[in-house]
Amino acid sequence: MAQDHPAAIDFVPGHETLTDFRQALGRFATGVTVVTCTSDMGPLGITANSFSSLSLDPPLVLWSPARSSRRFGAFCAARHFSVHVIGAEQEAIARHFSKQGHDFTGLNWVAGETGVPHLAGCIARFDCDKEAEYEGGDHAIIVGRVRRVVSRPGAPLVFHAGQFLDLDGD
Repeated sequence: MAQDHPAAIDFVPGHETLTDFRQALGRFATGVTVVTCTSDMGPLGITANSFSSLSLDPPLVLWSPARSSRRFGAFCAARHFSVHVIGAEQEAIARHFSKQGHDFTGLNWVAGETGVPHLAGCIARFDCDKEAEYEGGDHAIIVGRVRRVVSRPGAPLVFHAGQFLDLDGD
């Protein structure tokens, strides 16, 4: 039996179709991460869903901060950073760092060996040295060489169509 689907829209991405393009990109579900680094003002964090594995050998990952972010310069300047894969039960942490990045008050974290904040309880953490940075339109593409990984079982927090989703169903 055929399912009824809403009519698809067909467009060429451009300035006048930015909202449609963003909504189409939002159809792809992603995991949620918080990237941390040290900065001139102390520890810094930012929520990002633009994280991806890049290479197993050598171990490389990438993420892409938005140029419009007030934290953009600090993350591009950072020599070391950690990518924390957020668990389904950690939505509050993702929301916290999506709004601001300097306040670690009340969060369970420690400074790692390079000074980068390590958030407790995440389902995975990738400690990285910055390998390269590339232009990426309104974002930068930051490649990190993974130096250490901490991982535990657990369901991830997912972002889809502008909303956080919990795969555990809670």
